[in-house]
Parts: sequence; C-alpha cells; structure tokens
Amino acid sequence: MTARGSQASPCVRRCCLDGDQCLGCGRMMSEILEWANASDARQCEIIAAAGERLQQREQRRAGL
Repeated sequence: MTARGSQASPCVRRCCLDGDQCLGCGRMMSEILEWANASDARQCEIIAAAGERLQQREQRRAGL
C-alpha cells in the first residue's frame, strides 16, 4: 500500500464541470475522486496535468 500524498489540493473553489473537467482547477472528475487516496507522486502528476489542461484551455480561449 502506498502512503497518501501530502500535496495541497489544487482546488480553487470555482467548481464547474465541462464534461468531466473542472474549469476551476483543471482536474478531471476521476482525478478529483482519486485525490484523497493518491500517493504524493500521483498528486504531483495530477497537479501537472491539470495545469497543462488549464493552460491549453486559456490558449484556445485567446485564439492562440
């Protein structure tokens, strides 16, 4: 069994789903549900992936 992670949640309390993606933090619903039991390494992966999704979304909005 892997120890639970200690990363701060990326939740910014602006929860609104577009499909399975939260528009506030960028996490997918599966990642949100996984968060509490995820290892530290997995939490870091989730944070990185969510950040990339938010950046891509912003670039699409800006027409880049």
